Amino acid sequence: MQKGLVIVESPAKAKTIQKYLGKGFTVEASLGHVKDLPKSTLGVDIENEFDTEYIVIPGKEKVLIKLKKLADAADAIYLAPDPDREGEAIAAHLEEELSGNGSGKKKAKKKKAGEDGLRIQRVTFNEITQRAVREAFEHPRQIDRNLVDAQQARRVLDRLVGYQVSPLLWDKVRRGLSAGRVQTVALRLIVEREREIKAFEKKEYWTIDAHLAATKPPAFDARFQGKGEERIEVPNGEEAEKIRGALESADWVVRTVDKKERRRNAAPPFTTSKLQQDSSRKLRFSVKRTMMIAQRLYEGVELGDEGLVGLITYMRTDSTRVSNDALAEVREYVGKEYGPNYLPETPNTFKSKKGAQEAHEAIRPTSAIRHPEQIKQYLKEDEYKVYKLIWQRFVASQINPAVFDQTTVDIDAKSGNESYWFRVTGSVLKFDGFLKVYEESHEGKDEEAEELKHKLPPLEAGQKLTLRELKPEQHFTEPPPRYNEASLVKELEERGIGRPSTYSAILSTIQERQYVQKLGGKFAPTEIGLVVTDLLVENFRDIFDVQYTARLEEELDEIEEGKEKWTDAMSEFYKRFAKDLKYAEKHMENIKRMEKPTDEKCERCGSPLIIKWGKHGSFYACSSYDKDDPNSCTFTKENPINLPDLDSADVQETSQEEYCENCGRVMVLKRGRFGQFMACTGYPDCKTTRRLDQGRKVPDIPLEELCPKCNRNMVIRHGRYGEFTSCSGYPDCKYVKQNFIGVKCPLCEDGEVVEKKARRKGNTFFGCSNYPKCKFTSANKPIAEKCPSCGSEYLVEKTLKSGPVIACPNKECDYERPAETVPVIPPPEDQPHAK
Repeated sequence: MQKGLVIVESPAKAKTIQKYLGKGFTVEASLGHVKDLPKSTLGVDIENEFDTEYIVIPGKEKVLIKLKKLADAADAIYLAPDPDREGEAIAAHLEEELSGNGSGKKKAKKKKAGEDGLRIQRVTFNEITQRAVREAFEHPRQIDRNLVDAQQARRVLDRLVGYQVSPLLWDKVRRGLSAGRVQTVALRLIVEREREIKAFEKKEYWTIDAHLAATKPPAFDARFQGKGEERIEVPNGEEAEKIRGALESADWVVRTVDKKERRRNAAPPFTTSKLQQDSSRKLRFSVKRTMMIAQRLYEGVELGDEGLVGLITYMRTDSTRVSNDALAEVREYVGKEYGPNYLPETPNTFKSKKGAQEAHEAIRPTSAIRHPEQIKQYLKEDEYKVYKLIWQRFVASQINPAVFDQTTVDIDAKSGNESYWFRVTGSVLKFDGFLKVYEESHEGKDEEAEELKHKLPPLEAGQKLTLRELKPEQHFTEPPPRYNEASLVKELEERGIGRPSTYSAILSTIQERQYVQKLGGKFAPTEIGLVVTDLLVENFRDIFDVQYTARLEEELDEIEEGKEKWTDAMSEFYKRFAKDLKYAEKHMENIKRMEKPTDEKCERCGSPLIIKWGKHGSFYACSSYDKDDPNSCTFTKENPINLPDLDSADVQETSQEEYCENCGRVMVLKRGRFGQFMACTGYPDCKTTRRLDQGRKVPDIPLEELCPKCNRNMVIRHGRYGEFTSCSGYPDCKYVKQNFIGVKCPLCEDGEVVEKKARRKGNTFFGCSNYPKCKFTSANKPIAEKCPSCGSEYLVEKTLKSGPVIACPNKECDYERPAETVPVIPPPEDQPHAK
């Protein structure tokens, strides 16, 4: 019997495919990429047509040894990684290694046409189902070199930028920083939005709503539009009051009633970016979490007697195409489940965006008949939520449009010679159509939802109305909102930056590098993020330009389609990049040596303060400091930059509900031993927490109290375990005020016992103030009282299940008594009791 070896990326995928192929095949996992550019060197020969040096990834040697042994015993080898550029590159690297051409160079000698060329073949499928897998194995193909070249071009682009720009940042800003070609552009969008918000000037305006009644209920609200047929804005309260005064005695008459039927079409099935956006808005899942869950659903989930089943199609796609078999199945389901009124005469079709990979399909369930409720018992909670979202969107995409009766009423309020124009628009759902199954989420205000709130009575032109109430209201224009994960993915997609497989990595990278932080679920740049962005955008005007980055993505698409050689694209890119790199090496500002003058004075010597840069960011330092003069002023203090301002600038955003990025439940404010923090309401199932001060510098609070050692002022500082009081003269004076409990140290009899917090776990313990000279510590609070049983110099307070007790710390002594409770003294009879 012929034996076949099938290689995929993940063990989960291997397990599902093994079930469909049976005993004649061995399915193994490569555990992702097996080869990559070396970490220690550039790995790209710029002078020799960008020749690349690929090596086996350290740690993957054993995987390859096992695969080679299996390959030697197999009659045929099928490479089945994911159907995209990354998958094709994995397949190409496996082919090199298994055919004996893995010399370490990407451009290895080509295989001789013959045995290995026919024995090693590529298979792809968009869904892991029995039908799709078997069909793929009936039509194997050779490696698509255009796809491999497109992936390699992206890898080389990112390597050139990362390895040649990052050292500049190490030299000019801080060691350990890194620059990414696409991530920097995403960071640029966040920084520019933040500055747009900071520069925004609020503008006052007023709305005037009239609460009106007709002969029949219900009463309704109409909004002021202008005078006559001219639209007018109400800029301030004075104007609003003038209009309100004129309207008090006005006659209200219906000018026109416009009725029309409006149809709302179903949204197409999910692409990657749309799934990430909807999951973020509806489920409150991060992009990274959504993609991890989708990966599990694609690779296969145990469904009882059915065994492992791939539940959705491939989840990295920008296509809205659906296979004919899937269309036939979902149309049959819609007609049977919802009736003929909901089924379109012909299948709904959707236009994909320019450059979409039409070989892929949209994200859909592998079977529309597999209702989410039927398989809920087999899925984890988050898997069920994401599967349900995908299923609903796909089924809804093949249902007739929703139909609304929309009525727009224009009203005249006649006061003397003036006619004031009011309008109200109301909608009534006539036929729910696809809304029976699914409704698309929206960012910001949904006008359609507002219209549905307006219930109107029967009205006709010339009909008189009665004024019940006038409601003038002050408003201010608002700045554009900060990006959240959903809106940033949408912006990246609309601008053509990145592709379906890169969105999750982009968002993860800018957070992991601490270039941005999340506040109330929205992105705000950190100080280091601002500095890096400004330096890179100023010195690399071509490479980190938004339009140029989008154009590079189009070039990668053209390489994939075989329209352009990848080395030609690299040559064109490197001409621009080398020019920018040379400019940056000469002109990039050295932040490490920055000394920015300020108006503030040194608290110690009165000299002007300057802003300098250290490994933890910017700080204030005395301008009179001279490293060669040990007697010069060494005063420094933190620079509490006003970005982001958690206390005022973002009140509107942070006052909104915050959701757990891991499970989507609401986060609530709690208080612990280190202060307030946000915690997930899903505890103990979900243990996600977030410190309120995370990512910001809290300014020191000066006190009038003087340091007992150097006579400088004391300040309240904020450390990782909360507030503490220390000398403002740090680092010259390292005095820290300790929490004495009024007990002499029983070990050295010189120091005082103080309350402390452990560095690692943060738990409270008691130690000697003379540490490290005296090593006395106690987990329980000491009491200045001798043990009546063994004579120990002190006793301790303990809290047991039975309640608080006073006990002897000597392990050989069993003395213990209940702790005395403080008696409650009742107030004098002539004073009221506290409520």
